[in-house]
Amino acid sequence: MMGQDRADPVALLRDPATIRARCAQIFDAALAGRTTHFGLALASLPECVRYVGRVMDEAYPDGAVPFHARWRHFVVAGRDRWAPLAASLASRPARDTLLAAFDLAIVSVLLDAGAGADWRYCAAEGDVLSRSEGLAIASLEMFAAGAFSADPRDPLRADAAVLAAITPETLAHGFQAGDANPLVGLSERAAMLRRLGDGIASRPALFGGTGRVGGLAVPLLERAAGAPLAAAAILDAVLVALGPIWPARIVLDGVNLGDVGRHPAAVAADRTDGLVPFHKLSQWLAYSLIEPLAAQGVRVIDLDALTGLPEYRNGGLFIDMGVIVPRHGGVLSGAHEATSELVVEWRALTVCLLDRLAVEMRAARGLDAVSLPLAKVLEGGTWAAGRRIARDTRPGGTPPVAVISDGTVF
Repeated sequence: MMGQDRADPVALLRDPATIRARCAQIFDAALAGRTTHFGLALASLPECVRYVGRVMDEAYPDGAVPFHARWRHFVVAGRDRWAPLAASLASRPARDTLLAAFDLAIVSVLLDAGAGADWRYCAAEGDVLSRSEGLAIASLEMFAAGAFSADPRDPLRADAAVLAAITPETLAHGFQAGDANPLVGLSERAAMLRRLGDGIASRPALFGGTGRVGGLAVPLLERAAGAPLAAAAILDAVLVALGPIWPARIVLDGVNLGDVGRHPAAVAADRTDGLVPFHKLSQWLAYSLIEPLAAQGVRVIDLDALTGLPEYRNGGLFIDMGVIVPRHGGVLSGAHEATSELVVEWRALTVCLLDRLAVEMRAARGLDAVSLPLAKVLEGGTWAAGRRIARDTRPGGTPPVAVISDGTVF
């Protein structure tokens, strides 16, 4: 995609069209009763659509649903915690604000994967937060304090040299984590940031030669050059630039594939046979970079080329609403590795069902994919509905399927 050789298996697995195609193979297998762990009850999908619609209308009665992006988590108790930081940069060139926004969004999203049910964060203004909101504000307050900056005079930046030296102890301090307040995957998150710092230093052109993670905005601006920028181009830049930072679960041609799993129903006549890409955090990041670019006048198009996010809130929604049906008792008991066939199957069905749900929501409301893109369906939306039904169904709002996470997938 995006000018890469489609014969290149790594490029193929980075293409969101491949995500949909491989997930569709698993979806079709589930419909035919050929999957091991989950079946489908599509007759339950209309009620799921109605439930999501009610959640959306309660949150956004005026219909002005924003994109699913990290920026939503920086708003706590009605106050946007990013806004004063952006305002402090207003007297500087607009490019500085864009780079700072990219710095914050990228670092914060990379630190966003599941915190676990027990972790809490007490924000500077006294709010006690957990899960995604807690991780967002913790990372924002570290960013505002200059924890990722190499220049004490310019705290609102994330520099390669600092990221390359991040320790678990630094993150534990910033996230108030410890034995009494455990944060899942703390060491793995720190290791990922160190790899990010090393990657910026070793491949400076991908980051605009700025020495900071937000420099990823520079080649995107050059690619746009006054023309519309496809959402898939943002994902492509993210996957190419950040690919080496992920734990090496599957490697192909010496390239770490990142968030890619295996499933026997995903069939291909090449070396990608059996491989199912998801790139959840990378797509979440791509969604989160749209607004800073738009603020600089870049028009991002074809949002629905990206897929829905196959994580436990969206996937849990479909299980709790009876659309995805466990085939055996082991699904809901014990804990499962994020790379297991069971979890890959669950995530693939989630990708396909999010597309179907979006189509039905648009039809019910007389809207199209431009007025109600998938990014708004997610925000309005399935993610919030998944969280709500989990909270109403199980103590602590835990997902229906327990996943063993290293903090770099979900």
